[in-house]
Amino acid sequence: MVTQVKLLPTPEAVADRAAELLVDAIAAKPNLVMGLSTGGTMLGVYQRLVEAFRQDKVSFHRATVVNVDEYVGLSSDHPQSYASYMREHLFRHVDVDPRRAYIPDGAAIDPDQEAQRYEGLIEALGGFDVLLLGLGSNGHIAFNEPGSPAGSRTRVVRLSPSTLQANRRYFSPGEEQPSSAITIGLGTILTARRIFVVATGTAKSAAVNAMLTGAIPADCPAAMLANSPNVQLLLDDAAGYRWREKAAN
Repeated sequence: MVTQVKLLPTPEAVADRAAELLVDAIAAKPNLVMGLSTGGTMLGVYQRLVEAFRQDKVSFHRATVVNVDEYVGLSSDHPQSYASYMREHLFRHVDVDPRRAYIPDGAAIDPDQEAQRYEGLIEALGGFDVLLLGLGSNGHIAFNEPGSPAGSRTRVVRLSPSTLQANRRYFSPGEEQPSSAITIGLGTILTARRIFVVATGTAKSAAVNAMLTGAIPADCPAAMLANSPNVQLLLDDAAGYRWREKAAN
């Protein structure tokens, strides 16, 4: 296994380390292209990035930020859109240049065309210098669900029942939940020069174990990253316990 695995005691320690890695990456290349993700796991990371900015430890002004996915059918001002998430938890608190902050247009009339445009944008930017990803409980990365083709590029995907169930809590009772999304593909992810994957909590332990112990990528898309020297996986004890116990035997 080539992937670097960092086991940390708590979710807070994982967030600390992920934020440190991003701050260091920006210090080394202030105009880097940085791919970012959303979700509960990322909240602690963004809180720490905001604090680092307030302490003058980092500036995002020259960086380009490219988010990895967005729900189809939600406008950028919808409270559950990932555009709103990024504004609320990062962009409005730091000096990200709005002209260099990109998120797929979930309200595009033609989502497939929007996906093609977004892939072209990533290529025009020269790809990702750094990519921050979460890990779904079913092994998805970005919104590449089980069964995603290894060479896939940015596209529209149907969300799996398990992903819909996991994300249901973010929507109000009775509110219609999007069933599809625009996501960067596995092939797009693998072009990134550095990838940080963060996972915390026991709900992620099975996916972590599958990712690191030879699962078929069609069953666990994150397994595509398991042998890459460009990947660092940051885990808390709860997410890593199954893999740790198996590795010890």
